[in-house]
Amino acid sequence: MSSFPLLLLLLLLWGPGSYGFPALPEGNRQDVEKVWKFLENYYKLDEYLPTEKLKGTGLTIEKLKQIQQFLGLKVTGKSVPQSPGVGRNAEPEAADEVLYVTENNPRWQKTHLTYRLTNYETHLPREVVDRSIDRAFKLWSDVSPLTFSRIFEDEADIMITFFRGDHNDNNPFDGPGNLLAHAFQPGPGIGGDIHIDADETWTDNTDDYNLFYIMAHEVGHSLGLFHSSDIGALMYPSYSLYTEDYVMPQDDIDHIQALYGPSLNPIQPTGPQTPRPCDSSLTFDAVTSFRGELMFFKDRFYIRVNHFMPEVELNFIGILWPDLPRSELDAAYELSEKDEVRVFKGNEYWAVNGRNLVSGYPRDIYSSFGFPEYVTNIDAAVCEEEIGKTYFFVGDMYWRYDENKLVMDEGYPRLIAQDFPGIGQKVDAVFQRQRFFYFFHESNQYEFNLEAKEVHFSNITNSWFNC
Repeated sequence: MSSFPLLLLLLLLWGPGSYGFPALPEGNRQDVEKVWKFLENYYKLDEYLPTEKLKGTGLTIEKLKQIQQFLGLKVTGKSVPQSPGVGRNAEPEAADEVLYVTENNPRWQKTHLTYRLTNYETHLPREVVDRSIDRAFKLWSDVSPLTFSRIFEDEADIMITFFRGDHNDNNPFDGPGNLLAHAFQPGPGIGGDIHIDADETWTDNTDDYNLFYIMAHEVGHSLGLFHSSDIGALMYPSYSLYTEDYVMPQDDIDHIQALYGPSLNPIQPTGPQTPRPCDSSLTFDAVTSFRGELMFFKDRFYIRVNHFMPEVELNFIGILWPDLPRSELDAAYELSEKDEVRVFKGNEYWAVNGRNLVSGYPRDIYSSFGFPEYVTNIDAAVCEEEIGKTYFFVGDMYWRYDENKLVMDEGYPRLIAQDFPGIGQKVDAVFQRQRFFYFFHESNQYEFNLEAKEVHFSNITNSWFNC
């Protein structure tokens, strides 16, 4: 079997407002054609994605659909529209990967594999490189029956090398940006090998390109995995933001075990799952309004609802707000008059204006709002801006804060069940729309009439997602 490279390509997505491919006005046709030309040159796409019968704009739309399908992206034939809130300032996606697709995933015919790093052509200290690569292999061995050992001489199953430019495998690197790394499918010779662009700014933190994260993705290819359509997966065809407490997602666990079988550990490993907007049992960490939109937070992700967009947007919190905690937010609320959203985690909170962190944050909830020290986190928060009062829900109690006087109102905390009858004794998330508070607890949602002081109706949590 011949081995085909799995290329990590940074597709710079023309224009800071794009979340996907460019829109299709005539001025952007050349961008779509540029991507198509690359795919044709490297992968002979025209052999199995024929478009010779299409003309003009129809050709461009069809090519864009086929590129999206090829990359494992959502097939729309157009880019995601810009949001009137933050979309105009949103960063482009960091990287999209291109790979040669075959009918069946190749696999190694053994479960113990060797790997060898042949050089250290990078500015990172050797110990950091070693630690990043060893950790990448351990990520896969922890969730599968595969084991790995590093060797320092002779030929390993997986040879790892830093290269610059053309390195005689018909897939030259191109300096900083764009092509980051590539790997080869399992097999003899070059099969399973990983090549890394030495000209990239590799890091062992959340800046630029994290070497561990890229290596873990490429090891997945070396083991026989192709791309996943799950945006939260390690094998998703786009470089996502690295987090210090990174855990293998469940989607990747499922795919590696489909190839090699279950883990040998007596307790099978599990990992985080990407939220599914149309899952009727979906729960939320926090919800807030945001410049006319709604933002639902779950684990590392946000789900954004915008009436200009027929479908919801699912992405990483760190893509939108890189200066905030990147997972498991506790609460959030909007102060529209200040054009701020306040986000809480633990006993700290942050304020953002658009995509930017407001200077002077994070702050603690004790000195800012006057919470007693036994309050270690906020469950939910919402501001009733007509009267300038913010409600903080903690356990079965709530506090009310005066945004104008900057003090807690006297007589609080009070019982949630006493003043908000019908919503239960605990709140996971809440936001306001017109004269209603929308409370969320587990998979239930309650529309509470602020004037009548009663629940108007109840629903499932994801009723906002047009499912």
